[in-house]
Amino acid sequence: MNKVNFTLIGVIFMLIFTNITYSKSKASGDYKYSPFNPPISYEEATKRAEQILSKMSLDDKIQLLGGHKLFYVKGFKKYGIPEFYMSDATQGVHIRKIVSKKLRKSVAFPSPICLSSTWNPELAYKYAKSIGEECRAGGIAVLLGPGMNIYRISQNGRNFEYFGEDPYLAARMIENYVVGVQSTGTIATLKHFVCNNNEYHRRTTNVIVDERSLFEIYTYPFKAGIDAGAMAVMTAYNKVNGEWCGQSKFVVDCLLRKKLGFKWLVMSDWWSTWDPEKTIKSGIDLEMPGDILDGHPVFDRIGDITVKSNTKRLLKEGKITENGINRMAKNIIRTFIAMGLYDRPVMEKKFLKNFPIHEKIALQTAREGIVLLKNKNNILPINSSKKILLTGKFVRKIPHGEGSAYVKGYNRISLIKALKSEFGRKIKYKKNPSDKHIINSDVVILCIGTIDSEGKDRPFELPEEIEKNIKRIVSLNPNTVVIVNSGGGIKMTDWADKVGAIIYAWYPGQIGNIALAEILAGKVNPSGKLPITIEKDFKDSPGYGYIPEGTDLNTGWGEDFNIFFEVNNIEYKEGILVGYRWYDTKGIEPLFPFGHGLSYTTFEYRNLELSKSKFTSKDTVTVKFNLTNTGKMAGAEVTQLYVRDIESKVLRPVKELKGFKKVYLEPAETKQVEIKLTKRDFSYWDPDKKDWYAEPGEFEILIGSSSKDIRLKGKVTLVEKN
Repeated sequence: MNKVNFTLIGVIFMLIFTNITYSKSKASGDYKYSPFNPPISYEEATKRAEQILSKMSLDDKIQLLGGHKLFYVKGFKKYGIPEFYMSDATQGVHIRKIVSKKLRKSVAFPSPICLSSTWNPELAYKYAKSIGEECRAGGIAVLLGPGMNIYRISQNGRNFEYFGEDPYLAARMIENYVVGVQSTGTIATLKHFVCNNNEYHRRTTNVIVDERSLFEIYTYPFKAGIDAGAMAVMTAYNKVNGEWCGQSKFVVDCLLRKKLGFKWLVMSDWWSTWDPEKTIKSGIDLEMPGDILDGHPVFDRIGDITVKSNTKRLLKEGKITENGINRMAKNIIRTFIAMGLYDRPVMEKKFLKNFPIHEKIALQTAREGIVLLKNKNNILPINSSKKILLTGKFVRKIPHGEGSAYVKGYNRISLIKALKSEFGRKIKYKKNPSDKHIINSDVVILCIGTIDSEGKDRPFELPEEIEKNIKRIVSLNPNTVVIVNSGGGIKMTDWADKVGAIIYAWYPGQIGNIALAEILAGKVNPSGKLPITIEKDFKDSPGYGYIPEGTDLNTGWGEDFNIFFEVNNIEYKEGILVGYRWYDTKGIEPLFPFGHGLSYTTFEYRNLELSKSKFTSKDTVTVKFNLTNTGKMAGAEVTQLYVRDIESKVLRPVKELKGFKKVYLEPAETKQVEIKLTKRDFSYWDPDKKDWYAEPGEFEILIGSSSKDIRLKGKVTLVEKN
């Protein structure tokens, strides 16, 4: 037996040993979300911070305001201030050996967009708790995640790091993620605040956005993370309404601190601030990385514009005050004290023994997050007697996102390893299969996709040669299963109706291909649902036209720093109509709708009950209905509740997600699903009132299996004015 097979068998044995090889997707029933409270109160941490601050020299306080050694917060032994290491990212710990050698390996989890496809908040908690434990094992005080920018356009190179297009779904996943990370004693960082929704020349993107869209769409997940107890926020690279986020008083002080109520550490993204006076006055605490990039043409041209190098000059010129310096330094110290990081070691090697459990959670995330988009004539699952041809881009290479979010992982299982373990000799791999190979196979498995990355966007369309190959294979054998590995939507319009099946596997992590093989074989019943809308053509998207026509998206890292590139003003003309809100309201038919995902079984929705037909702003409306597994295989269904304002004085979407439950059922089993709604679920942001407002009148309650597949309807009426 060769080394490869020993590796795979070892991983599978480990999974069996840790009770991983189960296909059921059940919530444990004993987990309930509650916000995180730091071990030391804000008030006590403030007192201790003020005591330390009173002993510090001005020079030392200034040095604290900027980062240290690229990824550290500076420490001062003479004041009892430890040095703290910060590491990326949302889908696992990105190991930078040139910065820190304390962590030798980390689990590569499925991408966050795959996690969001599980629609399982409890799993988000476990996923994040695992990452937090790996941070503790590696002496990492701050995780630079979760990322939570809204999926506005399919071409965004960082969509794989985020949680999809819907603010409500993202909020529920984010709040559990925050609690999971911070329960381990690791600080979670909400990023990138705000409206960092594309990577094309992100530093010279100026987002023009209205107040209502900011609150209903773009800050909504951040507010959930703040309410969950997140202790750090990172500002974005882009401008919002004319000013860079990291030096914008409106973005940081007015929006983040005053309106959203964030009181802990605010840091800039790396090299994203260009005016030290504005940065100090904005409400930010920590400028990262704190030093210029030596030898880079941008800094050669503009000089050293860091906070650390300019604070004394600005103070002498009377442009800033020492109170402003003290505010920043105090908030940095206070945040770390509150998390208990001044009183205990960051590193806890005991968490190393939990890595097998983390792999278990990574695998379960892939099992629940992989989405079956199409299954013509029930071609899936594949019978073990079938002759299977395997070909495509990611047969031997494990697909992943790049940039700061990249996590290498270990115990890596390629698709061909996983499929050979599942199907044995029935699997034949051909890099360039002939017509005869394709025609003579019972099933063809074709894997395609994209490698997305921070710092650049990528086309919605696949390369022409890939498109031609897909069409050729499908024309020769319609029993083709297309597996898509990508961080967001791709164009499938020209062949989606011709293939036998489509599976969206995202970036599945180090052992997610085991889950994919289990789904293909029918050992696991797919339950993932799209957290995005996949359009037929990018021209259908609300974000179409965000870059000059004919522009090369693949600008790369060399151009990423070019702040002298012409500013690209992107007006969010669609307002609140992002994702399915746009497609529904404009009557544009997508290729695959938000919330869509098939199963190997079927589900029936019945007996909708509403606790009230009329309610006041103080009431809770309880929605109940029965869900039955009417098929022959156990499985999980994500039930989705949407609210529609039947008549409104302002533009409202056709429907908005306001509740969901993932329910596991055995064949013929029925469960009653219960979802509660409050006034907030019927509200919109009123710029005149500067608050959420629920307009009295009729609302429709829509229950379905996706945003397009509505099974039950009811009506309620808000009867009082407010």
